[in-house]
Amino acid sequence: MTPPVNPLRIGLVGTGPWARATQAPALAAHPGAVLSGVWGRREEAARALAGEHGTEAYSGDAGLDELFAASDAVAFALPPDVQAPLAVRAAAAGCHLLMDKPVATTVEAARAVAEAAEQARVASIVFCTLRFAPETAAWIEEQRARGDWFTARAEWIGALWAPGTDSAYAASPWRREKGGLWDVGPHALSVLIPVLGDVTALTAARGPADLHHLVLRHTSGASSTVTLALGAPVAAAGVGVELRGEHGTAALPGWNGAVDAFRAAVDALTDSVRTGEPHPCDVRFGLRLTELLAEAEAVAG
Repeated sequence: MTPPVNPLRIGLVGTGPWARATQAPALAAHPGAVLSGVWGRREEAARALAGEHGTEAYSGDAGLDELFAASDAVAFALPPDVQAPLAVRAAAAGCHLLMDKPVATTVEAARAVAEAAEQARVASIVFCTLRFAPETAAWIEEQRARGDWFTARAEWIGALWAPGTDSAYAASPWRREKGGLWDVGPHALSVLIPVLGDVTALTAARGPADLHHLVLRHTSGASSTVTLALGAPVAAAGVGVELRGEHGTAALPGWNGAVDAFRAAVDALTDSVRTGEPHPCDVRFGLRLTELLAEAEAVAG
């Protein structure tokens, strides 16, 4: 494992809405990190975001290598199948990885990232928001410790493309193509798996638009249901996770946006770099999420 640098120099790859709203401000304000640069496919976008946060701008293929050389770690704010091969390249350059979910939308690409990180002995985090938001992270750990859960249900239903909505993510081509299964499915699974255990059996079915229903069996013996969509009507949208078991019911609390959660993910990466201990939500977990989502996609047709 590469020796830690204090503060950790973290380069940002990507300049889209997620980078602008969450990652760049969180990295620039983090007391234990330095935003070492911003790389963008469009030079003008990289310059604008880098200038806003007082750091260097990079673009082009050579610029990517320059950012890696100037950084101890790299945070990715790119579509999954763009970030995956660049993460392999970053790991080979000795950079620790702070990746967005999903790591990739093919098992082969996700496995390549996990193998590259292992070979280079770099630390990694996959940013599943609910695993790092202080309110939900504490709840997940509390329910995991309690155990004895009989069943659970998770619903993450968005209205990204409904008339009258103005989400900055509605124009995302990969979300339009892959839908809620791949965009919000990692969020639901990142809550259920730590509490109920890994998935041992899975079935799935399609509904209207991009709606997917999953039924899961877990290593604890509990079962769960998951409902995922981005293309629902506005009045149908909502997010919730409920557990039922020996203790009664427990419902996932709300959380205060993504910036605080991303700061906590930076803390987790820094701890993993310092200690050499892998985090439970690392690229190996990211690979497992991709395996499950690919299986669900195949089963649902």
